[in-house]
Amino acid sequence: MHMTAEAALPPSTPLQRRVLVVAIVASFIAILDGFVVNLALPAIGRELGGGLVIQQWVVDAYLLTLGSLILVAGSLSDHFGRARILEWGLTGFAVTSVLCGLAWNGEMLVISRALQGIAGALLVPSSLAMIVTVFSGPAQSKAIGQWSGWTSAAAIVAPLIGGVSVDLLSWRVIFFINVIPAAVIWPMLVRLRSSDAARDKSKKIDYTGAALAMVGLGGPVFAFIEQGRLGWSAPQVWLPLVVGVLALVLFLLHENRTAEPMLPLRLFGIRNVGWGNLATLAIYGAISQGFFVLGIYLQQVGGMGATTAGIALLPGTVILMLAASYFGGLAGKHGPRWFMTAGPLLCGAGFLMSLSIQEPLDYWTQVFPGQVVFGVGLATLVAPLTAAILGAVPTEEAGIGSAVNNAVARIAGLICIAFAGLIVGPAFTREGLYAALWVTAGLFFLGGLASAVGIRNEVPPAGGQPADASGSEGGKAADDGGTAHQPG
Repeated sequence: MHMTAEAALPPSTPLQRRVLVVAIVASFIAILDGFVVNLALPAIGRELGGGLVIQQWVVDAYLLTLGSLILVAGSLSDHFGRARILEWGLTGFAVTSVLCGLAWNGEMLVISRALQGIAGALLVPSSLAMIVTVFSGPAQSKAIGQWSGWTSAAAIVAPLIGGVSVDLLSWRVIFFINVIPAAVIWPMLVRLRSSDAARDKSKKIDYTGAALAMVGLGGPVFAFIEQGRLGWSAPQVWLPLVVGVLALVLFLLHENRTAEPMLPLRLFGIRNVGWGNLATLAIYGAISQGFFVLGIYLQQVGGMGATTAGIALLPGTVILMLAASYFGGLAGKHGPRWFMTAGPLLCGAGFLMSLSIQEPLDYWTQVFPGQVVFGVGLATLVAPLTAAILGAVPTEEAGIGSAVNNAVARIAGLICIAFAGLIVGPAFTREGLYAALWVTAGLFFLGGLASAVGIRNEVPPAGGQPADASGSEGGKAADDGGTAHQPG
């Protein structure tokens, strides 16, 4: 897309509005489906069987392929063009969503979720890269704040959608409904292709790296989930773990040596990219684990219906959607460091407040206050985190930069949910919930500490152009809006 002077203005041009709507909807449905099943898991378990293991795999199969392939998707976006990759992803997402809704057993649902994750990996990096291309300066910070708020809200509003679907219709509806937004934005997406040229067709795609990443992540995740059923001594557990660890080592060696890696390790040498992704790993691992455990506990132990449990987790969504753009603007003016420090601390404090949960459950005194504090913290950190990371990445690498940050967030959720069985035990109890809340808060605090220690509010270089990405302090200044990405 061609950047004009109009991009420096508020998002009022037809192209800007179209890009923002397409980017928000495409990312929203991809992120939504990483979390929407959480409150549907008890119903899925009742109908398809499989216990906690199937419940974990229904979530992690999606996160595994999404987290592994989102890096390749970033390269594909830079190679073929943002709009074209979005078209492929949107089509695949609609088809695989239908497959999930038609699943006749737990194994079929898990396989369909893995395929859905492949399609979802194509959606998020391209959508953010399109925003980065047509917005600049303060308008870019504002647009990113809007995009961050809506896409982040997907992770929090998902339980409500899942709960309503389960109680009023069926858990299968949470997948079928994806076809509607995909069809709505398709005409706008097709119109964007003519203004979105491919970036670099000579660049090779790192398929070897993608395969190693999937094996490297899948092996350990399989082991941690299945150990509760089979035990650590079973070859079906320790063998995938060993193979996965070896694949991860080979992946890093391959990425360091190949001429065109899907994960450019040099990006982590940029201070805000390296420390920002470390914060992302802790923060989004905490979000995934916290809502996975709390959502199931409210139903299976607290006695809430699926819809009621979804509403119980809604306050953070409202706060995030109302305030994310505001904090994005503040980060554009003052830099992201202290927003990224205070936000996770508030989020962690919110989850610790839920340690007051007793039986019988009293929502208004035991759950609601913590969710409000969590929502304020999440609104404080989301857009600044986005701006800090991709604000340090050269614009021409926006696709891979956003993909790396997304992959880190997905992998964080993947790992933390795989560990859920070790933390809470084979069944959900109040003691298991407390253990998960402490771990969740601890991860948030680690994210805040990483931000305080590592993030810098950089000074823009002369002319407002990005600095050399190879420097430890390189990249576009946060107070120039940056090229940001929401790791959702």
